[in-house]
Formats: sequence, structure tokens, C-alpha cells
Amino acid sequence: MTHTTSPRGPVTKQPAPAVTAVVGLLVFFEITSGVVQAGIAPLLPDLAGHLGVDAVDTNWIVSVQLLAAAVCVPLFGRLGDLHGHRRMLRVALALTAAGTLLVALSDHYPLVLAGRLLQGPLAALLPLEIALVRDRLPVAEARRAIALLVGSLALGSLAGGVAMGLLHSAVGELRPVLLVPAVLTLICVPVSFVAVPESTRRASGRVDRAGVTLLGTAVLALLSGVGAAEDGGWGSPAVLGPLAVGAVLLTAWVLVELRVAEPLVDLRALAGREAAPFYLGAFLFGVFYFGSQAPNATFFAADPATTGYGFAMSALAISLVSLPGYVAAVLGSFATAAVARRVGYRPTLVGAFALVAAAFLQYAVFHDEVWHMATGSFFLGLGIGLALGAMPTVIVEASEPSRTGIAAALYNNVKTLGGAVAGGVFASLLGAFTSTATGQPGENGYRAVWLASALCALLAAGLSALARRHEGTPGAEAAP
Repeated sequence: MTHTTSPRGPVTKQPAPAVTAVVGLLVFFEITSGVVQAGIAPLLPDLAGHLGVDAVDTNWIVSVQLLAAAVCVPLFGRLGDLHGHRRMLRVALALTAAGTLLVALSDHYPLVLAGRLLQGPLAALLPLEIALVRDRLPVAEARRAIALLVGSLALGSLAGGVAMGLLHSAVGELRPVLLVPAVLTLICVPVSFVAVPESTRRASGRVDRAGVTLLGTAVLALLSGVGAAEDGGWGSPAVLGPLAVGAVLLTAWVLVELRVAEPLVDLRALAGREAAPFYLGAFLFGVFYFGSQAPNATFFAADPATTGYGFAMSALAISLVSLPGYVAAVLGSFATAAVARRVGYRPTLVGAFALVAAAFLQYAVFHDEVWHMATGSFFLGLGIGLALGAMPTVIVEASEPSRTGIAAALYNNVKTLGGAVAGGVFASLLGAFTSTATGQPGENGYRAVWLASALCALLAAGLSALARRHEGTPGAEAAP
């Protein structure tokens, strides 16, 4: 892309104000994305009852979407680098709208899972948007735009988590409430054709079809094996067989990615000390960020008279007790740039993950009162908001301009892959502690989930502290 020079730094051929105005449309997409992602959480207990599935199977409503995202995110990122990020943004929005509508209209568990599969490209929206703004805006403005997009995602999560619970309480029926995010996603599709400019940089090469196929089948096999261990039978052939197949396919995928000229995932780029710790931290981030959503919701909804724990909460009550966390996540994500300017991005990440670990440890020890959970929710949300704001900037600025889309997509992919794995592992943990008397997971199952999440957060903090990163914009022009 051709640049000209001005006192404010490098700008693109297209005037920055025009592009900056379009960020407002991208913000609308991210708010909608947050509503779709977080709005399902308080409804999970009622949706499980509507579909006739138990708490363990409820985890797969979350995990299936993450499984699809694990494949869609790098694929859409690579296609965006090759053929245009705006084009793939439109495709992702259309598929997400179709999936959200299917979830809203379906009465059968397999169809809901199919709808959640179609929502896989939802996770590709933010990487595609980040690639668009970085391609079109000077570095300083791109940073602000990225922070705004991440904050909008958190804001959408806040709105979705609370509004969906309020609507369910007011309407009393599940389908009209689920139609709200469906309508929002349908609106996004024509809006994406209004004024969003196409990216100007293009990468060379082609899509790594073998990499896409191997990665998708490997993840599916691994999660099938984990899912078969819900009763704690990790030594059974139903578990070991798919896990072995998944390990073989994953090994084959690594070998393919190391040999092809244009890999789906540049594994060599992940090997350096500057990148590898952050990507591994992103995987762990996904484990506790996505993996804890369904268990937390089912814990809140559990009837203490039957299970000995929980609060017998409705969807509205779950939304309200989670409200401090949503608010803190919004505050944290919007404040990331200001905090990082003072202390740097790496210390910001370390502090964010430390807050998350403390919150999960508090959950594991103190969870008998609603205020215990609300307090933990605030610190959990604050840590997650700061991490959501810091990690994309760190990773994207370390990438080459022509591979911005795949770099941002890889971060989201690694994070969502962690969530997909966590969904199966956490379902297995809950299943291992299922009470024979009630048929529901025991209290120690939830403790195990929270302790595992705390451990992942501590490991992510340690990796962020050990990572070697030069503050600034490697591979890009310096901020004015």
C-alpha cells in the first residue's frame, strides 16, 4: 500500500477520517458478536431443559461453536489475506446469521449443535476487522481502533448477558429471546455492504487445504475422545482410540505445515521466544475464558435443596450476579491502552492473568454466598477485559503487514481452540464427580473446574512474564 507523509505520521491514500468513521460499523458488528457470545450463557440452563439434556451435555453447546471456530478463524484469516478482509467479513456475518437463526428456531439438540457449528465464523470477525483497520489507518489510530473494537466486544457481552436475562424474565419463553441476537446478526449482513472499505494489501500464495482438513479432523477426534470420558473412564477404548487418532492427525498436520510454502499456520513463527509464550498463553486464556462459562451458569442454576450447592437462579438472576464481571470487563478492555502506556503490554498481561487466577481461587474456596460469586466475578471480568485488550495488539504488531489477518486469526484460533478443549475436559471433570443420588455433578466437580482455570491463568501469567518482547511496533512504522 502506498503511503504519504504528514506531520502526524504515515497515512493511507484514503483519508483517515473516512476510514475512522467506518470503524463505527465495525463496532456495531462487535457489539452484536458480544451479544451472541455472552447472551447464550444465562440461557444455558433453560435451553438444556428445553432440549432435554443434562449439565454435562450443555457444555457441548458451547464447545461445538468453539470447535468450528478453531478451524474457521485461521481459514478466514488466510482467505482475507489472499482475497480481501471485507469479503470474508461479509461471508462470516452471513454464516453467523444463519447459525443464530437456526439456534433460535430449533427444538432438537442436534439442530442446535448444527446452528452452533454455523456460528464458528463469529470468532473470525475481530481478526478480520483488526486486519482492516491496521491496513487502512496509521499505527496510533489503528491502536485506538483495535482497543475500541475489543471494548465493543466486551460491551456487547455486557449487554447480551444482562439483556437476554431480562428479556427471558419479561417474556417467559425461550424462542423470542433467542430471536433477538438472530435479528441483530441478520441486520449486520446488509450493513456490511454499506461503506466498509476493502483492505489494500494482499498476500501471495494459496489456501493450505491439507492443513485445514488435518486441523479440523484432528481437533474433532481429540474432542470426541475427551467427550467420551464424561463418565471418568479415561482408560476405555472409546476414549483412547479417538485421542490416538487425533494425536496422529495433529502430528501429520504439524509436518505438513512445516513443509508447505504457504502454511495455514506459520508454526516456525510460533517458535521464537517473542511469539511462542504469548500464543501458548492465548491457548490457556481460552481454556478459562470459554471453558468456565457453562459450568458457572449451571452452578448458579443448581437447586441447593437437591444438589447441596448453587442458588436455584433464573436466567435473569444469573445475568444480574454476573453483571459486575461484565462491567469490569468493559472497563478493563477500554482501559487497556492507557494502562499499557504506563507499564507496558507485558506487565499488563501479567497483572490481568494474576487477577483471573485470584478470582478462580476465590470461587474454589468461597462460593456459598451470592456476594462471594459477585465479588469474584468483578475481578475475573477486570482481568479478562485487560487481557482481551492487550493480547491482540501484542501479537498483531509483531506480524508482517501482509500477514496481519492470519496473525490476528491465529491468536483467536489458539484462544478458541483452548476453549474447545476446555469444554470437553471440564465436561469430563464434572462427569467424574456426578452424584449417583441426584444425577448431577457434585460440588467438588465445580471446585476442580475452578482450580484448573486458576492454574491455567497462573501459567499464562508466567509465560507473559518470561516472553521477550520489545515494546513498540516491530515490523511496522513507529507510532507518532
